[in-house]
Amino acid sequence: MKQKVERDQILGHEDEADGIKEYDNPLPDWWLGLFWITVIWGVAYLVHYHFIAHRSPEAALAQELADAEIRWATPEAAEAEAELVLSAEAVAEGEGIFRTYCVACHGANMMGGIGPNLLDDEWLHGGTSENIVKTITDGVPAMGMVPWGPVLGAEQVNRVAAYVVSKNAEALGRDPSDALRPSEGS
Repeated sequence: MKQKVERDQILGHEDEADGIKEYDNPLPDWWLGLFWITVIWGVAYLVHYHFIAHRSPEAALAQELADAEIRWATPEAAEAEAELVLSAEAVAEGEGIFRTYCVACHGANMMGGIGPNLLDDEWLHGGTSENIVKTITDGVPAMGMVPWGPVLGAEQVNRVAAYVVSKNAEALGRDPSDALRPSEGS
C-alpha cells in the first residue's frame, strides 16, 4: 500500500530567513520523470558520441585542419581547383564579385583610384591571365592590395580575372583570348 506523503509541512526556519516560511514538499512526478529522462538521454548520447560513433571535437578539428592543409598549403592544389574560362556566365559572375570586393580601390569604371587602372595597356605585374590570377590570389602587400585567394577561393578568383581580362580586352579593342595564352619564359 502506498504511503501518503504529507504536504505543506513547514520546516520551521522562518526566524532564520526573515519570516519566510519554507515548506518540505516532494517534487511533482512529472518533474522527476523529465529529470530522469534527461539524465538517461544524456548518458546514452555520451556513450553513442564517444564510443559508438567515435566522434569528438578534437577529431572534427583535426579533420578540418587536414582539409584546409590540402586546399591551401600548396599553390598547385589551389590553382588546380578551377581554371580561367572566358564565358559570358563567368564574366557576369566576376563582375558581381568585382563590384563587391574591388570597386573600392579600382573604381566602378575600372579606371583606378587607390589601385591602378585595369583598362589600359600598363600592367604592373603582367597582363596575361596567369599573372592576373596570381596578382589577385597573392595580392600586392607592398602596394596595399590584400591577397584575395584565401578569401575568395580559386574559382571566384578566376571569375574576377575573367571579368578583368574581358573588360580590358573590350576597352583596348582586342580579343580576350590573347590574355589566356601562357606567357613566354615562365
